[in-house]
Amino acid sequence: MTNLDDRIRAVPRPVPVLSRQRERSLTSRQREILDALSALVDDGFADLTMVGLAATLSCSLRTLYELAPSRDELVLVVVDRNLWRIGRTAAGALHNDMAPLDALRAYLRAATVAVAGTTAAFARDMATVPAAQRLNDAHSNYLVAVARCLLDLAVARGEMANVDTGAVARVIAGLGRDLARPEVISTLRSSPKDAADAVVDVILRGLAVA
Repeated sequence: MTNLDDRIRAVPRPVPVLSRQRERSLTSRQREILDALSALVDDGFADLTMVGLAATLSCSLRTLYELAPSRDELVLVVVDRNLWRIGRTAAGALHNDMAPLDALRAYLRAATVAVAGTTAAFARDMATVPAAQRLNDAHSNYLVAVARCLLDLAVARGEMANVDTGAVARVIAGLGRDLARPEVISTLRSSPKDAADAVVDVILRGLAVA
């Protein structure tokens, strides 16, 4: 199987926090609330409460509890929906006629949008939520699997040396997440996304067969 689309579709995807059925059943108002919440939690959410969120969003507490049983679960829904949205955009950046390494570069550039606006406060608060770690792990593992899939195809086509693609995939796919850690953000000369994209470019240029 050498078709890019087929290979990507064959990679097992993470289980969404909201099932597809639940996502489809959301009302337009509920979708508006979740979209608005995304901006509210960007600068951290440790001081936010369900009561405060309801007041800020001009909705009832019941409306929020219909979406999730707690503030942290609500944040996870918001984060997961954003990651799935970014994932669809990343997949849309690929075309079957692309060289595997070019496809990988395009995919990772689109995927690192997930950490483009990450603040130290948001990263710190996410680190305190155990379920957030599991959510990040699931999406990170998927990104690693997609990266390895494309690296394996590049090796098969003779576009890069026959290196340990599992190791390379874990390094390049994990850059965005590692650079978005709260203790790391302040040490960077650029944003986590820009830093990750730059390092990925260096690594992929080094792997390509001249």
